[in-house]
Amino acid sequence: MAKRRMFSLDVTDTDKFLDMPTSSQALYFHLGMHADDDGFVSAPKRIAKMCGCNDDDLRILVAKEYVLPVGNGVVVITHWKINNQIRKDRYAPTIYQKEYSNLRDNNGIYNLGCQTVAKWLPNG
Repeated sequence: MAKRRMFSLDVTDTDKFLDMPTSSQALYFHLGMHADDDGFVSAPKRIAKMCGCNDDDLRILVAKEYVLPVGNGVVVITHWKINNQIRKDRYAPTIYQKEYSNLRDNNGIYNLGCQTVAKWLPNG
């Protein structure tokens, strides 16, 4: 895992971001530091507890669409590609390839693809 990460002011210097509690903002930065090279975090609840945050802070990040839950307790940082550009010779692909394949990149912002959304539609 990398030891250096970047955060873009295009993401963190917005009213939407700054309107969140400081604990949610701090959790966003901690999740970014613990993410793999594609923005996936395997233990967000552990990281929240480690930095003195709680489940509500994680829920806020999900509600404000700064992270997306992708299953099995794993989250991906939505603006990962805006925040980080990793050299190809240092890049290590995520182990969450199935989850990664369900994401769409919309100008550097991850969102869930149609395949995943369709699973949540009501039946009938």
